[in-house]
Amino acid sequence: MKKALFQWSGGKDSSFALFKALKEWEITGLFTSLSKEYQRISMHGVREELLDLQAESIGLPLHKMYLEEDATHDTYDRELGKHLQPFVDNGIKDLVLGDIFLEDLRKYREDQMDKVGLKCHFPLWGGNTHDLYKAFVEAGFKAITVAVNDQLGEEFNGRVLDMDFYNDLPEGVDPCGENGEFHTFVFDGPIFSKPVPFTKGKKLVREYEFKDADGKMIYSKFHFCDLELASSDQ
Repeated sequence: MKKALFQWSGGKDSSFALFKALKEWEITGLFTSLSKEYQRISMHGVREELLDLQAESIGLPLHKMYLEEDATHDTYDRELGKHLQPFVDNGIKDLVLGDIFLEDLRKYREDQMDKVGLKCHFPLWGGNTHDLYKAFVEAGFKAITVAVNDQLGEEFNGRVLDMDFYNDLPEGVDPCGENGEFHTFVFDGPIFSKPVPFTKGKKLVREYEFKDADGKMIYSKFHFCDLELASSDQ
């Protein structure tokens, strides 16, 4: 099989894409970016040690890129190129990702990786998100929400993804959270040799404001569930 690197987030789309990719590719490792200050994955807020345990259970090395909290897009692109170049130099020409249908994000990633010399592949691309959610659950994956926006609210924060979760989703919410409605952490499933032990920690709410492409100010609120490492016998 052809060798490839996998861009890892620790969430459901990433895990399900890896599940599919392992049938067609020799995945040499996982690659992720983390906050240098907090040692957590961006947006999801998941702790580095939990990502380490995911990779250990999957049986693949986890390659990390640390970024400052205020890193610009240019800084991100520059650091990404610097971290990925050694893989390209060692013969890796392909990168597998878990994106599903956001065309602008796909183009951004493809343009970004083209500069480095990597070709992007998307195993979940174009899939119906209702079907993908059900297939994810039926395959035996177990995931928990770690961040949900105000469209879902606190009652969906820290919930396990199952068919009850799916049936409770409000109308208009994408079942895979493709519009940013929620983010997840996968702690067990067919790609794992053992579950990742964790406990639920503090819950908190954060508000964000940013400008969209048209310069309009956008306000959003996210509910976070902090996951902490637990002993494996808990």
